[in-house]
Amino acid sequence: MHYSQLEILYEDNHLLAVNKPAGVLVQPDKKGAESLEQMLKAYIKDKYKKPGEVFLGVCHRIDRPVSGIVLFAKTSKALARINEMFQKKEIRKTYWAVVADKPKMLSDTLTHYLKKDEKKNISRAYDEEVKGSSKSSLDYYYISSSQTYHLLEINPHTGRHHQIRAQLSKMGCPIKGDIKYGSKRTNADGSIHLHARKIEFEHPVKKEPIVIEAPAPNEVVWNALTR
Repeated sequence: MHYSQLEILYEDNHLLAVNKPAGVLVQPDKKGAESLEQMLKAYIKDKYKKPGEVFLGVCHRIDRPVSGIVLFAKTSKALARINEMFQKKEIRKTYWAVVADKPKMLSDTLTHYLKKDEKKNISRAYDEEVKGSSKSSLDYYYISSSQTYHLLEINPHTGRHHQIRAQLSKMGCPIKGDIKYGSKRTNADGSIHLHARKIEFEHPVKKEPIVIEAPAPNEVVWNALTR
């Protein structure tokens, strides 16, 4: 994939936000698969005719099969401040999730204890604390339905491994295509219907409120629920 195919959502001298397609890694893995980070470094190098190595800091990650906003820092100063804001929970993230089973309550706060299984790269959600688990919580809100699926808006309070996927599955509403967490079938392209929809924060340098939104993928199921 070439960087020209990416949708840039926001860019200034300090920050760069992009709408990541499902299936693209945020950072390179051991297998050497192409990543968003590499594509955006090439984009900056070409656009601004930068000699030598390009600085681009990864502020956060979303899973490979997930689409939506990923924020990068173009300066070390911005990266340090964004990292601090994430630690202080001063950055608000909103996700959209498509599920086959409508939740019993149209809105609720879910609290579970998540424990990561490193070998299987999966997190299990428990109602009570177990050894090695971390408390995880999120709010969800019902938005809309099509003939087959339902759209939920998610606001995570914590940033655990596969948190939204695990907690919605525990509630009995696995995300469409997410067979790792209980969906009945995969999506043809290997994606799951989880989308990082919005991010809100104070600009680390300009101190202005920033709200960035990413359109959902242009695809039949998403279109039926969001357009």
